[in-house]
Amino acid sequence: MLARVRDFLPAKHGKLFVVTTEDLWRLHGDKLTGQFPFDVLFFPGGESRKRLSEVEALAEQMLAKGADRSSVVIAFGGGIVGDLGGFLAASFMRGIPVIQVPTTLLAQVDASIGGKTGANLVGGKNLFGAFHQPAAVLADPDVLRTLPVREYRAGLFEVVKTGIIRSPELFELLTKHRDKVLAQEPQAVEQMISESVRIKCEVVTADEKEGDLRRILNFGHTIGHALEAETQYSRFLHGEAVSFGMTAATHLAQSTGFLDGATAERVHGAIDMYGPIPSTAGIEPTNLLGRLAKDKKTIQGSVHFVLPTAIGRVKITSGLSEDKVLEAIKAALA
Repeated sequence: MLARVRDFLPAKHGKLFVVTTEDLWRLHGDKLTGQFPFDVLFFPGGESRKRLSEVEALAEQMLAKGADRSSVVIAFGGGIVGDLGGFLAASFMRGIPVIQVPTTLLAQVDASIGGKTGANLVGGKNLFGAFHQPAAVLADPDVLRTLPVREYRAGLFEVVKTGIIRSPELFELLTKHRDKVLAQEPQAVEQMISESVRIKCEVVTADEKEGDLRRILNFGHTIGHALEAETQYSRFLHGEAVSFGMTAATHLAQSTGFLDGATAERVHGAIDMYGPIPSTAGIEPTNLLGRLAKDKKTIQGSVHFVLPTAIGRVKITSGLSEDKVLEAIKAALA
């Protein structure tokens, strides 16, 4: 698949810039080398470096290397590289094309699709960004075999999320064929990726800029983002934080009567099946509660939650009492 990147370049393109990390380039850079001439721009990587200062530094490098409005960015890496590379393309000279080449499971099933790009602020995750649809997304399952086990599992939590919100079939695959999924059996991996991509494309096509339906994709993210910010983006991978957020949201759904106990247990079981996540010891529940007001999905002070109501169905709701939310956070931390 990576050998086909050149087939998706715009017909009349200028200079090409590959945004990536040094470790990934050592592993897979040879798959792009020789296809076409390009300049490599190295990003240090890591959620804590996903900042506006890094976007500016990359843009300055592009300008120094002769970039103009005909240039193209190729974001070659995981979700952080994709978000930052996409935002670089969305911003440089008010917008140039970007091709997303995701190399982690999380990026292949979620982050690279839908046009969301951005950087983090001190106050929260992805609070500065733009919608900028990629010219193409090329996902090669073969590169996943070089992922650390923890990174692969973190991506699986996003697949679990997709099953819970919209695909009972995907949920069944994950719960009944755990061994095949963890062993990266090709048929299981291809099914996970294709079904996740299908669902996200379906949702994004109906609601590109998150006016309504697209918000269901945020299941687990509201409290998950708070957890990431509270720990300075240093303790949890994004998928792990989403896992925590899904657990809390499921407790909240059950305590507010949106979800029955038996189904809640099935959801918790599916999440736990691909854990554990790093310890949450020492995290103050009220601090997480306080951070929810700064989430980008909070509108006019009202925090919106995506809560499961059945396997494959969720409900977006707001106006829940702080006591209920705090109780759910405490249950997830327990």
